[in-house]
Formats: sequence, C-alpha cells, structure tokens
Amino acid sequence: MATGRRVRQGVTPGVEAAAPEGGGLARALVAVPPEYGALVMATGSVAFASAGIGLGGVALALTWLNVVMALVLACVFGARVALARRRTIQEFVDHARGPGYFTWVAASCVLASQAAAFLGAVHVARVLLVVAAAAWVGITYSFFAVVTLRRAKPRLETALSGSWLLAVVATQAVALLAAQVGGEGPTGPSANVVFVAMCLFLAGTVLYLLIIGLIFYRFTFLRLDASQLAAPYWINMGALAITTLTGATLLAQPGPEPLWGSVRPFLLGFTLLFWAFGSWWIPLLVVFGAWRHLVAKYPLRYAPEYWGLVFPLGMYSVASRQLATRVGIGLMERVASLFAWVALAAWAATFLGLLLTLITASRRRSAA
Repeated sequence: MATGRRVRQGVTPGVEAAAPEGGGLARALVAVPPEYGALVMATGSVAFASAGIGLGGVALALTWLNVVMALVLACVFGARVALARRRTIQEFVDHARGPGYFTWVAASCVLASQAAAFLGAVHVARVLLVVAAAAWVGITYSFFAVVTLRRAKPRLETALSGSWLLAVVATQAVALLAAQVGGEGPTGPSANVVFVAMCLFLAGTVLYLLIIGLIFYRFTFLRLDASQLAAPYWINMGALAITTLTGATLLAQPGPEPLWGSVRPFLLGFTLLFWAFGSWWIPLLVVFGAWRHLVAKYPLRYAPEYWGLVFPLGMYSVASRQLATRVGIGLMERVASLFAWVALAAWAATFLGLLLTLITASRRRSAA
C-alpha cells in the first residue's frame, strides 16, 4: 500500500532504503511482497465457494491450480530468504509489512483443506497442519514480541492497516484445519484436538477485537487518503468470515464432555455475532471502494493487495453456507450463493490482472 506520496504505507526508512544482497535476481525477488500468500488463500476460498453452488469441476480445477501456485510461490520465497535475507528480516519486523507473513500460515491451512476435501489427501493435510501450526507459533510470537519491544516505532496512521488482521485469519485458519483433519478418528477429531481448536478460536476472537478497535479509531479520527484506503481493509470482514466458519465447523464436532454441552450455546451465539458483524462491514467497505476509485479517482490497476479482497468474498460465502446448516436459516443460503458468484467474478478479474501484469513485465525484460 502507499501513502499519498506513493511510498509503501508504514515502511520504516531502513526497510525502504536497504539494498538487497546479490544482483538482479535478488532485486526481482524483493519486489514480490510477503503478502502474496493471499493468492493461495483467495483461490482456496473461491474453490470452496464454487463447490457450494454446484461448480465441482471449477473447484477441482482451482485446487490443482492452487497446488501449482503454492509450489511456485514457496520456491520464490525460499529463494527470497536465501538471496535477500537482510531485507526479508527487516520486512518481517516492520509494523506495516510484517503482518503479510501471516498469509503463509493461512495459505498452508487453506491449501490443506482443499487437499483433504477435493483430492482426498487427508495425510497431506495433516502434514500441512503441523507445518502451519509451527509457522503460526514462530511468526505470531516473533512478530508481536519484536514490534512491542523495539524502541523506534512508527505512527499509528502510517503503520496500521487491515493487514494486521491477518494475524486473526492465521489463528482461525489453524483452528479450522485442526477441527477438520487434526487427530481424526472414526467419529471425527479427538476431544483434545477440538478443545485446542476452540481455544485458538477464542484467542482469535479476542485478537480481532483488540485490532479492530485500533482500525476503527484510525478510520474515524485520523486522516485517511485514497491511497491508504486499500483492498486489505476487506480483511476487516474476512477475518470475521473465517471466524464464523471456524465456529460453525466446531459446532459440528463432538467435543469433550461435560464441557462441550455448556460451551456449545455460547459458541453458537459468538459465531452468529461475528457473522452479523462481518455482514455489517460489507456495505461500508463497498462505499469506501467506490469513494476511492470513483470520487478520489485513484487508479484501478492490478496489485497483489487485491487478493486480500477476493479472499474475504469467498470466505464469507463459505462461512454463510456452513452456518446456515447449523441454524437452518434459508436467507444465509441465498446470501452464500450470491457471494459465491461475486467471489468467482472477483477472482477471475484479479487473476486476469495478474496474468496481464506478468506478460507486460516479460515483454519489458525482453525489450530491455
């Protein structure tokens, strides 16, 4: 994201000015932002949304495409760490860029869910659960420890964005995957796994409340330019959508008794609360986007941040459908179907933008 002067929002001077180690390859790798894991997240959420409206072939195709894209991105970021290690570390501990690394936790979980649901690869999904859980622990506690303890800190308006809610998305993604495939037995996940998933769900909800309060303050009391009102603010809703899906999935699991009987009504109420608040965000976010591009005339062109818009749309559809099966509200089913088509269209438009950007960049390199 950029400020009104077209510099990345909240990036400290040390991060922006530091030259990458190595030559042209290192510079090219540094140009790939850490939040590109949202590409895998968005594709996975749209695959599940498509399956919900009967487009099983589209869901399977998106799953295989996601496998390929995830492998390519894993190789790219592995090379990025090796060739531009100093820059990668500086970004990770930066208030504005660091949250982008949470996309890799969520991307691993979404890909694992796809592998289990559409490819029948439950064992692969469990391996990815272990990888994602380890990454969640490392990234969560490293990032929050560093940004808390560092002496020089940026101003709130330059460092805070919707990308901070990726920490919530990552937490709920691990909880969701654990409830889906973790320690699965004949009747579902074990009681211990369900309990851990529920604890992560609750921790994620509190984390959301802490961060969204700061974001709402930033919205209403601090200056906000069109360049700063970027697509990642859709994660305001997306974090609630995956929270809803996690809660609805937990409701479908047999949990540890007698605790589960007491907790289930509370869990249902909390899940419905977060779905309702996520729904509340949608019209406001549409207004923000319309003002940004139609009134403030901010150019609409492809940027990796737009995957942070596609993911919430797909996840909202999936969460609405899953919750509808728990509460028996037909309206939620119709909302889920509508947003599945919206998410699919948004994914297609964004993916086309990505392809055109890659083609243009390739032609420029060939002409140079």
